[in-house]
Amino acid sequence: MRRLALSFMLAVFAAGPAAAEQDLLLGADMSSPAMTKAEMSRADVEAMIQAADGKPIDLHDKALSGLDLSGLNLRGVNLRTARLNKANLRGADLSGANLEQAWLLKADLSGAKLADAKMFGITAREANLSGADLSRSMPIGDFKGANMSSATLVDLKGGANIKNQSMGLMRAVFTSVNLLGANLKGANLGRSRLEYANLKDADLTGVVLMGSDLSGANLTGATVTGADFKNVDVSGARLIDLQGQSEAKDWAERVSIDRAVTQASD
Repeated sequence: MRRLALSFMLAVFAAGPAAAEQDLLLGADMSSPAMTKAEMSRADVEAMIQAADGKPIDLHDKALSGLDLSGLNLRGVNLRTARLNKANLRGADLSGANLEQAWLLKADLSGAKLADAKMFGITAREANLSGADLSRSMPIGDFKGANMSSATLVDLKGGANIKNQSMGLMRAVFTSVNLLGANLKGANLGRSRLEYANLKDADLTGVVLMGSDLSGANLTGATVTGADFKNVDVSGARLIDLQGQSEAKDWAERVSIDRAVTQASD
């Protein structure tokens, strides 16, 4: 499973969007027991937590899909390469957790605590993260179609690493993600993919968006004070009733400005 997760991660970030999505369909058998079943019960996990006496537990590479882990204290848990597809993690405390290369397709993490979590290579398409706290986390992974409405993403570290060429293409994929009313103050989403994302009424104060793709995104009513729009593709994006627009950085450096939907006074 580790080899599978690694191969998918490399395809998502090193190849183009079409190739990455094709790999998701062809590179893994999503109907296999390894992706749909759980090898442990909730009681097993609770017993591990109790035996650990406050220390983080190790669930790396475990098959936990469909499991109800809602409300559990999983602070610092090691879930690297684990499969949690359609798992119920509602309200769970995953602060500081290692979710690198984990699978959380359609998982329910609504209201979960994910502050400082490591998410490099995570696959969380259509996951429910509404109201979750992802402050300072590193979601360098695939969240296409996820629900992050009213989520807290303060100081998020989702930008591409441009200091290393081999890492430079790795970024957050927030395509078609619902970020309605989300708090993204100080987040780094440089060179990320936000096509068709719903950022209506979101707080983008001080967000680094440089080089990202916001084509087709809805930013109606969003606060953009101090946000960096240099080389941001806004083709088809709704830039209406923005708050703090006059204080946005490099506003004139947006790409495809003529194709954006804007106010008449813009």
